[in-house]
Amino acid sequence: MTFGVRFRLLALGLAFGVVGATIAWIVVDFQRQSRDLQTKLNQVDTESGQISAQFKDELREVNNTQLQYAVSHDPAVWEQFLKASRQLNLWLDEQALRLTSQSERDSLREVKAAYDSYLRAIGEIPRESKTSAQSGDVLAAFTRVRTESQHLFDLGQALASSHYRSRNQLLADAGLRLQGLRLSVLVLLGLLFVFGLALAGVAYRDMIAPLRVQLVESKTLVERHEKLASLGMLAAGVAHEIRNPLTAIKAALFIQQKRFAPGSPERADNELVHNEITRLERIVSHFLRFARPSDPEFVTVSTDQLLRDVQMIFAAQLEKADIRLALEESTDSFVRVDPSQIKQVLINLIQNGIDSIGREGTITLRARRERRSLLGVEREAVILEVADTGKGIPPEVGKRLFDPFFTTKDDGTGLGLSIAARIVEKHGGALQYQTQVNRGTTFGIVLPQVLKNENFERD
Repeated sequence: MTFGVRFRLLALGLAFGVVGATIAWIVVDFQRQSRDLQTKLNQVDTESGQISAQFKDELREVNNTQLQYAVSHDPAVWEQFLKASRQLNLWLDEQALRLTSQSERDSLREVKAAYDSYLRAIGEIPRESKTSAQSGDVLAAFTRVRTESQHLFDLGQALASSHYRSRNQLLADAGLRLQGLRLSVLVLLGLLFVFGLALAGVAYRDMIAPLRVQLVESKTLVERHEKLASLGMLAAGVAHEIRNPLTAIKAALFIQQKRFAPGSPERADNELVHNEITRLERIVSHFLRFARPSDPEFVTVSTDQLLRDVQMIFAAQLEKADIRLALEESTDSFVRVDPSQIKQVLINLIQNGIDSIGREGTITLRARRERRSLLGVEREAVILEVADTGKGIPPEVGKRLFDPFFTTKDDGTGLGLSIAARIVEKHGGALQYQTQVNRGTTFGIVLPQVLKNENFERD
């Protein structure tokens, strides 16, 4: 798995985890807020009842002591009344610190104002009792007190109702918060779903899909090896059944050729048959070389020397076709190969380049170093490249380029590149290519680099 794939999977997994953790935190916070809301609601319900009940009790106590004083005119009872009224006034001041809503504070102000009026009405009773003997005046004073008392009771009930209304406001605010939390959870769940899809898509694209491709490639490789094994079994029979009769026919033609005069039609027919037999022998020879390639005899050689040798082989042929064969200067490297087999691969690639160019073009030979993975091991490698300025390879041809017996040439066998690929594989390397239609093709022979005096055995 590449670093980019790991990074994308890690980033998506981290995002997935963060969103999931956020959802979990919101759920936990939702539960906490629900508990807090329930506690506050219980508190408001309790306080609402307590406010109403306690206010009535305190006011009732004040009224009772006031009535006792009206009957007895006892100064001690009057002092008890003053004490009870101070306690009620103190309780109202305490409620001012506890109430939070504006409606509750307004109701409390009305209660305190009414309580002041109530106290003033009560304060007139002793004076009326001492200065007036008329019972009607005293009765009027008590009536005012009773009226103020009833008004206070009503205002106390209104205060409790205002406190209870704060419960409804608390529920409304909590509903808004819960709606926001619900929306947040839905959005996060959507993000979680998107991140999950993205994570699955990246995992499929970068992990599962390549594995499927590798599986298909492995299956194709197994089928190719099975085909090669079958070809190897047939090779001996083909050599015996075709090569020997061709040799006999060729010998008979050589004898017959002496009987025909040069330039005669019979001599021309004889030469035509001879050329076709030679072509058949070449096809059989290529087939045998592909089915049963000989094991390489490894020696350490200079890449520069390999390229110079093949350049000399094609020098005269390319001059006639106006094709330039250039050898780029590079730092000399060493590989451990069978020189004749690697030269055979280079010759095949150069010949393909000549066929692709036709006339007037350039074929460039070069060697360069690069770190590559060969046989599952990352190591220093040397790439021998053959670059031409020909027609390039169409995509439909590139898919079958290394298939045995596939060719685009009228007189080709379709085994040249297949043989070249097998030779390079036996050297622990790989044959690769890059192409652009109407721009040219570059073939590269990737081989393990060795030191000049390095010597080792291959399996």
